[in-house]
Amino acid sequence: MMIQDSQQVVFSVDSRGVVAQMDLTASREIVRQHAAAQAAIHDAAWSRRAAVLDAAAIPEECGPDIIAAPARGGFRVDRQFTMVPNGVDENGLDKWAAAPTGYGHRSAIRTADIFDRMRAQALRAKRPMVLTPGQVAMGRRYRTLVEILNADGCKLSSLEGSSGSSDGGNWMDRRLEVSSELAKLRRRIGGQDALMVRRVRPSKRAVLAAGEDPRCKFSNLDIVERVCVDDFSIGEVLRHYRWQADGRNKKALLEALRGALVRMEGY
Repeated sequence: MMIQDSQQVVFSVDSRGVVAQMDLTASREIVRQHAAAQAAIHDAAWSRRAAVLDAAAIPEECGPDIIAAPARGGFRVDRQFTMVPNGVDENGLDKWAAAPTGYGHRSAIRTADIFDRMRAQALRAKRPMVLTPGQVAMGRRYRTLVEILNADGCKLSSLEGSSGSSDGGNWMDRRLEVSSELAKLRRRIGGQDALMVRRVRPSKRAVLAAGEDPRCKFSNLDIVERVCVDDFSIGEVLRHYRWQADGRNKKALLEALRGALVRMEGY
């Protein structure tokens, strides 16, 4: 039972006969503060959601068919051009101009990888890219070969195959070709320890716990796998193998990565 007097004070009596005094003004203030806190949490959640959607927004030049997908992660816009005739010059020679191509003259997008991150960092710092275009292309080629083999490990039966189609042989030939190319690249990389990194003094290497292996060895192939396939940055590779991610180690690791990519190119 509740009894209210004229001074905004409520006396509540429970079933046991215990009388409790409540101040309505204080109670309303507690309710107001709780509602304000809930509204602040709600607004913060919607702000985070809006920020995620804004980061995943698709540029207008890509058209409306590509939806914003935050799970896609970072991406970059690939503008495709082709050279088309553009009249003649004063000497009567044909002039050419770059014109956008693709479906509806729209740009495409692709997932950004570690090489795009390296390029973005170089642009922000106003310095040259740490890897050459040929080295980047070789790193991406290596990743493509690994992904093909990982995703193409099982061939399912089909109606076409039951009618004597030669698709099974073509699939096997393709897989053998990809495996052969990947094996050739790995032989060029070599499985030895990263020589440039190995020149760093042991006292400058890893941060070790008690009883932990102080060697922390990793090979040139490990570097290529972590960077090209797993999209690790140079610092992330060092931390993955429990090395100090300082400037000296990063420089040594980058030199080892460059050397591996150059050997993969066949030089």
